[in-house]
Amino acid sequence: MERYLTPSEVAEIFGMSRSGVIKWIREGKIKAVEINGRWRIPYSEVERLISGGGKAKQVAIYSRVSSNTQKDDLERQLNALKEWVKKTFGEVSVIEIKDIGSGLKEDRRGLKKLIELAKRRQIDVVVVAYKDRLTRFGFEYLVELFKAYGVNIIVAFQDEPKDYMQELVEDFVEIVKSLASRIYGHKYEKVVKCVEDIEKDS
Repeated sequence: MERYLTPSEVAEIFGMSRSGVIKWIREGKIKAVEINGRWRIPYSEVERLISGGGKAKQVAIYSRVSSNTQKDDLERQLNALKEWVKKTFGEVSVIEIKDIGSGLKEDRRGLKKLIELAKRRQIDVVVVAYKDRLTRFGFEYLVELFKAYGVNIIVAFQDEPKDYMQELVEDFVEIVKSLASRIYGHKYEKVVKCVEDIEKDS
């Protein structure tokens, strides 16, 4: 049975605005049907756009977790992405890139490698499980950066994983630590200990 998506869901996948998807529909770039006065896009249309009409592509899949205790989750994420790419693109060359670290950090080794591959025109598509796997903030800016190198970022899944809230807590702690070191100076360690105690109790 064909699965249908809303314009907002398609916008999430392609890292664009809902109005951009509506424009695609009106320009005939993507086929849609009107159901009860609302646009719905067949998932097969999304797959067609992602695969570029069936042309072979160099795909990079990027997976990330926040800490070493989540290595099993990292592998599950990676395997899910490989299955998704195979289903969507067929047999294509895939580059696997992994990171262990907060989505707030900009100096992640895997992220840097991803950008370098884009600069060298060695990849056409980057596939991530969820938007926050690539970055916690500024996802749209990275989408524009990669587009400048002719690379599309695709978000494979829409439902957040069960440990999503735990990662949010960890990232919040990182933000507080960073601010505490700048604002409180010598009182930094006391502030950090207080925040870490709250994290353990949560």
